[in-house]
Amino acid sequence: MTSPERILIVRLSALGDVVMASGLIRALAERHPQAEISWLVEAPAAPLLKHNPRLKQVLIWPRAEWQALWRQRQWRALWQSVATFRRMLRQQRFDWVLDAQGLLKSGLCAWMTGAPRRMGVLSREGSQSLMTEVITPPAGADRRIAAEYRFAAEYLGVPKDSYRMDLAIGDAPAQAASQALATLPAGKPVVALCPFTTRPQKHWFEDRWVALAQGLIAQGPTPVVMGGPADREAGERMALACPGLHNLAGALKLDASAAFIGRCALLVGVDTGLTHMGTALNVPTVALFGSTRPYLTTGTPTTTVMYDALPCSPCKRRPTCDGRFDCMRQLTVDRVLMQAIQQWQGHSQVT
Repeated sequence: MTSPERILIVRLSALGDVVMASGLIRALAERHPQAEISWLVEAPAAPLLKHNPRLKQVLIWPRAEWQALWRQRQWRALWQSVATFRRMLRQQRFDWVLDAQGLLKSGLCAWMTGAPRRMGVLSREGSQSLMTEVITPPAGADRRIAAEYRFAAEYLGVPKDSYRMDLAIGDAPAQAASQALATLPAGKPVVALCPFTTRPQKHWFEDRWVALAQGLIAQGPTPVVMGGPADREAGERMALACPGLHNLAGALKLDASAAFIGRCALLVGVDTGLTHMGTALNVPTVALFGSTRPYLTTGTPTTTVMYDALPCSPCKRRPTCDGRFDCMRQLTVDRVLMQAIQQWQGHSQVT
């Protein structure tokens, strides 16, 4: 088989999946060191990739622009934008395209490249007809983090069990993280709390985050709430309820948040991209899962998954508990605090 000169990875969203799929960069770079590797992604997740020295370029799928033109019924402008995007992809002359998302939208992007070898991971929604190959991991056979991406890497000839997530931190984000750390009490380890995600059934309860922060403060660390701009108000509410808890939700850009997390002594979070960053950056991490179970085994002792396998779990997008969220309610403050302290003390690092 001819070795590829130009490879495109397509994983458009979401943040956590981009983090978990990032190991494909290192895997392909080590397997094909002469190849130029690019990544196609939506704009919000691009900061996680743009600092990676193993990527030639990060290409942006202009989803927001297309949606705006569609809503405005500007059909001609929309068609021109799509045609321009397709022409740009074709001009790259990719040899291989790996659609790591497996959806129709990502499959269409892969097809637009015209690459002779187009591989889809778990392709569905009709995208399988746009691929030259479909990579289908055995269902449930691997419960490790990034299981489907690990399988894809092995399918492409990467040595088994060599997959490692690959988040690179740039100089500017590192400086922003240092500035944020300088605003916190000196000499104390910092714990990142990551309470926010896209669906309510994945959340732990706000009063429990406050109680957890109080318990951590009693042990010595400084807890910090992390999140995006939409989480700023909730983070401030928690900080007001707990003197000593600092709110950085919305204060740092995404790549600076990754850099900040990499400097923390511990991270506690739900199923959200920031939590997966903790694992990727080898920060001692406690992950709280309930309605979702993205993985049970992380391949590293620095991350512990807390998950109670209730008969209804994981329900994913279809809760059956009438809003009680029993799976998350079983994770009591005492249990989480005990696990957090064990993880911090067992894998302590200097901030």
